[in-house]
Amino acid sequence: MRRKLRSPLPQRHGLDAVRLRTPAEGSWTTMRDHLVERLPRVDPARIDSMLREQRIVDLSGPIAPDAPFVPESFLWFHRDLPTEVPVPFEIRTVHRDEDLVVIDKPHFLATIPRGQHIVETALVRLRRELGLPTLSPAHRLDRVTAGLLMFVVRPERRGAYQTLFRDRLVRKTYEAIAPYDPQLTFPRTVRSRIMKERGIICAREEPGPVNAETLIELLEHREGPDGRRLGRYRLAPHTGRTHQLRLHMSGLGLPILGDDFYPVLTEKPLDDFSRPLQLLSATLDFTDPVSGEERSFRTRLALQSFTSYGEWAGSGSAASA
Repeated sequence: MRRKLRSPLPQRHGLDAVRLRTPAEGSWTTMRDHLVERLPRVDPARIDSMLREQRIVDLSGPIAPDAPFVPESFLWFHRDLPTEVPVPFEIRTVHRDEDLVVIDKPHFLATIPRGQHIVETALVRLRRELGLPTLSPAHRLDRVTAGLLMFVVRPERRGAYQTLFRDRLVRKTYEAIAPYDPQLTFPRTVRSRIMKERGIICAREEPGPVNAETLIELLEHREGPDGRRLGRYRLAPHTGRTHQLRLHMSGLGLPILGDDFYPVLTEKPLDDFSRPLQLLSATLDFTDPVSGEERSFRTRLALQSFTSYGEWAGSGSAASA
């Protein structure tokens, strides 16, 4: 297996440089011409300024603005970062050792850089705050879901821990706050077929072979001062389809509080941190693939709406999840 070339550029803001490989053939006279065609979303004037500022490099160093095109060569550079809304909630470390970092991720913080969320992500924040440039996620949580999220410290251990999640060898449970319906009996297992199309925000349930299964238990229920009936539920997914827990709860007529996707998609500005989704990654249990030990992690967060519905509904704070 060929070893990946190490970038000549250090990380910036906890982000690796972009690496491009030029094709074997092409009609470009200069590297600049190739980059203009290769990066259509970048203004050619911006590419020119990056070249002048020596921000685009190859293995020998910065490339000149008039450098000739070289086939099958590598280039590195840092992309310009989008303007992001700071997520005003802290990451809480649950566990750290030489192999793993386990955190309680707050609501509204994405796991990894993607789209409009680059620096304001759990991965990039942790790389900076912990001084761990090679940190990588073992799995992911939706941006709006809080709770346990596990990262791998050393690149050589990454495959072993990511395989645990891929092969469903990690026993995961979540907690959710949703309406309580005395006519529904629990525990119950929900099975359905969930499909998600690229470019479409919401997933959907449809007829066909089952590919999603969730065990749902009612832990407790209560009636608030306004007569609102709420339940606290434990959710144990046996599969990992996109938005599976949210769809299964909504399908029972019990949409999770704060869900802006199901049953009805509602647009929410990125700077609106009110009414966080009441879904929490609560436990992770597995046999460590390196040491053979049994590992068990528990969240230290609690969902606010069950005991303080008014505060959750009227507050812009998600600090207690």
